[in-house]
This record gives sequence, C-alpha cells and structure tokens, in this order.
Amino acid sequence: MSNVNMCPNPVVQFLQKNPSEFRKADIIRFIRENGIRMVNFMYPADDNRLKTLNFVINSEEYLESILTYGERVDGSSLFPFIEAGNSDLYVIPRYATAFVDPFAEIPTLTMLASFFNKEGRPLESSPEYTLRKACESFRKTTGMEFYAMGELEYYVISDDNELFAARDQKGYHESSPYAKFNDFRVECMNLIAQAGGQIKYGHNEVGNFTLDGKIYEQNEIEFLPIPAMEAADNLMVAKWVIRTAAMRHGYDVTFAPKITAGKAGSGLHIHFKIMKGDRNMMTENGHLSDIAKKAIAGILDHADAITAFGNKVPTSYFRLVPHQEAPTSICWGDRNRSVLVRVPLGWTGEVDMCSQANPLESADEIEAPQKQTAELRSADCSADIYQLIAGMVVAARTGFEVENALERAEAMYVNVNIHNDENKAKLESLESLPDSCVASADALEKKRADFEKDGVFSPEMIDGVISKLRKHDDADLRRKVEGSPTEMMKVVKKSWHCG
Repeated sequence: MSNVNMCPNPVVQFLQKNPSEFRKADIIRFIRENGIRMVNFMYPADDNRLKTLNFVINSEEYLESILTYGERVDGSSLFPFIEAGNSDLYVIPRYATAFVDPFAEIPTLTMLASFFNKEGRPLESSPEYTLRKACESFRKTTGMEFYAMGELEYYVISDDNELFAARDQKGYHESSPYAKFNDFRVECMNLIAQAGGQIKYGHNEVGNFTLDGKIYEQNEIEFLPIPAMEAADNLMVAKWVIRTAAMRHGYDVTFAPKITAGKAGSGLHIHFKIMKGDRNMMTENGHLSDIAKKAIAGILDHADAITAFGNKVPTSYFRLVPHQEAPTSICWGDRNRSVLVRVPLGWTGEVDMCSQANPLESADEIEAPQKQTAELRSADCSADIYQLIAGMVVAARTGFEVENALERAEAMYVNVNIHNDENKAKLESLESLPDSCVASADALEKKRADFEKDGVFSPEMIDGVISKLRKHDDADLRRKVEGSPTEMMKVVKKSWHCG
C-alpha cells in the first residue's frame, strides 16, 4: 500500500502510515487520541478459527505493558500437541495488523498476535510462524518473494424468499432482486477493508438452491495478491467478520466444502505470484515464465500432500469429484477449470482494450499491468490457512531445487477438459488427488521430509496433522453415503462450521 489516503482502515488513515511502518508509539497515540477503551488480541488455534483475549485499558503503563510483553495463555487448550504440564505460551501483538473492531460497542482496537514459548522464542509449531519460516526459506533459495491471494467462497442461509427466485445453480454474478444477499456481502467487504483486508472484488457465485424451506445462496470475496503472511491474515479476519456480521443479521453462514450432492461446493482457491522487487516474475515476453513453471511443478509434485493442510474434513473430498468445477487430477493448464492449477487470464496481450471501450482514452497512455497469477483450486475453508499457504510456498520452492522441474511441468500440462469422454486416455495418465482425509494423511507422511526441510514444518506439527486426519476414518465414507442425501447431511453437519 503505497498511498494511504484512500485506505479504509481508520488506523492507517489516522497515522498516515503503511501498516508495515506501525510502531508501538503509534498504537498508543491512536488509542489515546481516539478514545479507545479496550484492546483485543486475536490468534488462530488448532480448529483454524481466531480466538480472542480482551483487555481493559486501566492506565497508559498497563497499555505499554501488554503491547510490549503480551500475555500468557494456555497453549494446551489451543493446540493438542502442547502438553498440559508445560502449556503456557506468550501471545505478542503484531502492530501491523491493528484495526478498530467494527462490532464492539465499547471502542476497541484489535491486533493479531504471535505465539512464543517459555524461552521467549517463536513457537516452532505455530501455524503462523510456520508460514513465516516458509517465506524466509523461499526467499533464501530463490531471492524472490511469494505473494498470495484467496478466493473466499461461502453460503448464506436464511428463510426462503420466493419473490424473484433465482435459477438453480445459475447464480454466477447474479444481481438483485434475484440475488438476495448482495447487500450483506457488500457490508462484509466494507468491514473487512476497514479491518485491513486488501479486497479485489466480490460477487454472487454459481451455487443457489432451496432446501427444507431455506434459501442457500453462494457468495465469493476475492482478495488482492500481497505477501503471503498478510494474505493469510486477511483471510482469517475475513472469515471472522463474515460470521459475526451474519449473526447480527440472523443469517447462518457456512464455509463448508460441500452441502449436498449435485450443488456447487465452496472452495478456497489460492492464487500466487512470485515477485522480485516490484516486478512480477510470472511472465516473460508476454508468456508464462520458466520461474512460474518451476513453482507450478513443485506445487503439483506435492499437491496430494498439500490436501492435508487444505482439506481437513471428510466433506472436503465430497467436493473433489468430477464435473463440479473442482479438481480431481494432478495437472495444470491455461484458463482451464478442470485442472488443479489454473493459469488465468493475465493481461499479457498487447491489445489495448481500455481505449476501445472508451474512445476518449489514448492507447499510448496505458501500460500492461503485471497481474499474472497461478491458482491452486483444491483447498477449502476447512484448511488451516497458514499451513496451507506455507505448504504451497515450500512446494513451490522445491521446484527451484530439482533439475527436471520444467520437464515435470511439461508432463503435467493439459489443454483439454480432462473429464470429457474423448479425453479419457489423458485423464488415466494423470495422478489423482487423495479421496479422503486418511489418504491425504498417507500422502503427507510420504512427503513430510520436504516440508520439514530447513525446519519449516516442525515434526510435531506434521504428526498432529496426520493424527487428526486419520481419526476421521473416512477411507470409504464417500462411497457409503453416495445416493443417500440424509446420510450425507449427517456428515455435512459435523463440519458445518469448519475452519
């Protein structure tokens, strides 16, 4: 954020600084001069949801203390891999994440916090610190930065409204009055932006249907590509905002990956790009670069294991089935929604579209933007977002550490819809994604050494992820509930509010 004047975050507006420049003195000044009476720390736990610790500001000395030294919390109640006999952790606020709580009646400043152990060192098994380590390792290996952005899909559920009924599974970019929750989505976008979220756009998604007297409408909020740590923070805060706003309206909201058979599931597609300074390294001379292909090859070679971080509940694998715009095979392609890694349109052509749509604009004044990304389409909101993006960063890094990455990329490239009958041979030549939490755990076990390299993922974290996935015991679950909506809904309800 180079220009703060139009930033919706009140803290940025008041301090006239980019968040990365916030200091403790800035936070204290904002609190003092804006009548802030409380401070919240928020931090993710093992269930992939933000937890909250509230502070009343008793004095400036006390405020100085909590901003400097943080507070201690019971780590064993937050993470299962921490033993109760040695469970105390510190939580220390990150000033760059400061925002005014949009829901608090008492003026409150909220910051995301990091975990530290009893020696005052970052907790090695913290998901947030794991992502930080992954980015540092990527930077050390490649000399470049990993940027990410999420596409956050969710359903809003409320009482059925038969007026201007939407067409089943035809909700993509629908407007009111056929879309019933556009105003709610816009409200959420505004609140997320005030909380520091870097939003690209929002719209209605494909999914809409009625069930048991309720209307289910799918929405999406997509973010801008920013450094991976900030991208993960944005998504965590956004989920909290959407759920809290929904509760205020009396709506239910679910990020569950699948609700019912035959209806669109909700994913958490993660786009990435690789930056060197201000330059996007994903393209070269208007074409996808070798740098991008190496990163894609690394991610595809670890895609089965990445599901352990990005698809953590049995219904994740109800979504990953053919003909639902969700990937099933490990491959990539251009603008192809049947593949696992998609390279979307990236404004790489030399044709000026703006002056054609707006004849008063001069084509000479328009420069080609550096927007090219690649998109991993497997994950959903059951993910631990920090683990998921860290897994992608580690996997992308391996593409720069092997000699045959470009050959691997070529072998996994497809330019057809692999689910069409005429392409059956191509489909059979590709490896498949795991079909259950159990299979996902097995894939991670086989490739854990790559994620543990350079101390990025701790062995304790990998053990914990594998153990939790295997406890679902879902190897045959998808087959067992097939054709039984009632049995499927029982499974869906168990992870209705996952992530």
